[in-house]
Formats: sequence, structure tokens, C-alpha cells
Amino acid sequence: MSRIGKQPIPLTDGTEFSIGADNVVTIKGQKGSQSLQIHPEIKVEKNENFIEVSRSSETKEQKSLHGLYRSLINNMVQGVTEGYKKQLEIIGVGYRASFSGGILELNLGYSHPIYFVPPEGIDIEVDTKSRKNPILIITGIDKELVGQVAAKIRSMRKPEPYKGKGVRYLDEQIRRKAGKSAAK
Repeated sequence: MSRIGKQPIPLTDGTEFSIGADNVVTIKGQKGSQSLQIHPEIKVEKNENFIEVSRSSETKEQKSLHGLYRSLINNMVQGVTEGYKKQLEIIGVGYRASFSGGILELNLGYSHPIYFVPPEGIDIEVDTKSRKNPILIITGIDKELVGQVAAKIRSMRKPEPYKGKGVRYLDEQIRRKAGKSAAK
């Protein structure tokens, strides 16, 4: 049996769980609600304060889907109760960020500013006071969407290996290279 799939998912107080028609799982919490279409061979049941995911057969496909859907449902429960957050740090002389009117404006050393409109359900905050470099705080209830938006913003100016300038995750370590002067 799947090691991840057999673990029960705890439900906290204030979190509602329901299974609708066509195997659609809906989870509602204090931060919002999310729904997910489940494969017909995977069974999801609620027992007291836990959600249990089980499979109907031992085929290879069923085994792979068992752990997958358990993880997706667990991410949904965590998202509607606590939410997800990614932090990006902008490092470089003249690199700036500002968020106003629902549009993120980035100055990343190009000849023009870059404008980014976050998708529905994503909140972006720019913190310029706590550290020397600006910090972008991306929050939301969908783990996949938060990670995708953070990766999209990071791809606009990836950190380069010589000076470390660019957009990086807050806890990311950049491998630095020696420049031309190190060869002498």
C-alpha cells in the first residue's frame, strides 16, 4: 500500500468537506474554498475528523493515483486553513518593485519596466522596509498557483552566477563563479 496514500488527512475545526456528483471533492475553510475532480477509481471518505483516501485495485495506475490524490487533498486542506506563501528577494543596483492598482511593476535592469498582473486568488505584497533589498511576498490558497506565479516572476530576471543579481527565492543559495580576474 502507498505510504503517503494510507495516511489520514486531519480536518481542523471550521473546515468543511463534501463530495459532490462526478467525484468532485470540495473543501471550505476560513480562507476560501477549493474543489478537485477525483479519478473514479479512487474513493474518498470522511471518518470523524479525518479524510481517508483508498483505491479499488492494486494496478500500477491505481497505486500512483492513490498517493497523488491524497497529497492534492492535503494541500487543499492546508491551503484553506493556513494558506501558502512564497518570498522573492530582488538583488541589484537600481532593481525595484512596486505593487499598486492590482499591477506589479518591476524594474530589473532592462530598458523598460515589466508589468505583471497576478491571477485571481493570488495576493502580492512588496516589503521594502524590513531589509535592504525589496521582498515580494506572494500568498494564496492554491499551492500550485502560488508556486507558478513565484516561478514566473523569478524567470523575468534569474540570478546570475557572477554578482548574484536578479530575482531569487528568499532562502535560495546561488553558486557563485569566479570572474576573469581569478584566472590570473
